[in-house]
Amino acid sequence: MLADPGGIRMFRFDQLIRHDMIVRDVKQSHPDTVPVFEALGFRASCDDCDIATVARKNGISTADAVEALNRAAFGPQAAQ
Repeated sequence: MLADPGGIRMFRFDQLIRHDMIVRDVKQSHPDTVPVFEALGFRASCDDCDIATVARKNGISTADAVEALNRAAFGPQAAQ
């Protein structure tokens, strides 16, 4: 993430969370996502799986899960 002189959090698109990322890696890189994972029903036993697999098993839209995680990690501008 980059800091803007005006105090706005900025990010590079290649830093965004993707559906193929491993849950544990995302939690470690972006601790603000842990409550989102919990709210979505991702259990700790799923930490070694990718986001898409766990979302599908929980009956959650992968796109919705990834969007919520990016919002938590990068703020509302990540979903735009």
